[in-house]
Amino acid sequence: MARKTAQDDPLAPVTLAVGQEDLLLDRAVQEVVAAAKASDADTDVRDLTPDQLQPGTLAELTSPSLFAERKVVVVRNAQDLSADTVKDVKSYLGAPAEEITLVLLHAGGARGKGLLDAARKAGAREVACPKMTKPADRLAFVRSEFRTTGRSATPEACQALVDAIGSDLRELAAAVSQLAADIEGTIDEAVVGRYYTGRAEASSFTVADRAVEGRAAEALEALRWSLSTGVAPVLITSALAQGVRAIGKLSSARGGRPADLARELGMPPWKIDRVRQQMRGWTPDGVSVALRAVAEADAGVKGGGEDPGYALEKAVVTIARAARSRGRA
Repeated sequence: MARKTAQDDPLAPVTLAVGQEDLLLDRAVQEVVAAAKASDADTDVRDLTPDQLQPGTLAELTSPSLFAERKVVVVRNAQDLSADTVKDVKSYLGAPAEEITLVLLHAGGARGKGLLDAARKAGAREVACPKMTKPADRLAFVRSEFRTTGRSATPEACQALVDAIGSDLRELAAAVSQLAADIEGTIDEAVVGRYYTGRAEASSFTVADRAVEGRAAEALEALRWSLSTGVAPVLITSALAQGVRAIGKLSSARGGRPADLARELGMPPWKIDRVRQQMRGWTPDGVSVALRAVAEADAGVKGGGEDPGYALEKAVVTIARAARSRGRA
């Protein structure tokens, strides 16, 4: 899901991959190397870190060869290059050598911004590799991966995979690849459940779903399993917050079709349907109580004095009770 500029030729003299998502950065490099080797199977690939690219090294690597061989020079963490080496790179950008492709991997941000600006000014082909911190970004990534494999997966299956695997893009990509190779026809939620049931039970989103549905015992079971398998407490508080906020947003929204509400609330249509089912026992006061419980758990998880596990258990029980507040009113 890396985004590229219009100048989308992997054999452009300079490719600039910007961002901090390791999988996308590696894919940007692999795309250039594959294109170069398709053009010349004997392409020489040099993959360098800042400490390996000393002043003068780039000039040596890009000097004319008697054999006119194609070469790919990859520079990782370009934002950490020394000032003298940055001068060498900027000088090269002004007159790149033929049959050589320079790939600069840059984290973005203020550090090393001069080199970033120089590469862009020189017309480098740019590939955006942003860190995917939002669940919606990872969901879009999974959908894109399935499209790339030429396979069809339901929205529920994509969400289940994100819930089961978590935030690691490499693992998500590997899971999509495995499912695409093993399963014929459309991949649905049941298939994902069969393959990743152990991980799905340990998912922070499973904890949240069971809690907002008022299923306290199941939510606590999922919580304890999650913590025992190494799920970070902060991810669980985040999932709880998202679950309760979704209830609050949908309960205060105007009625309408899922597609219309999805646009209004920034949720996919299938999630509108799921949240509608989850919100049946909720009241506005219940949402307020649940949000306070999440805030207290967040403080406890981040060092507010309570044991993180105990803080999360209290929040889960409070949220599950709040989910049944309408029935007690």
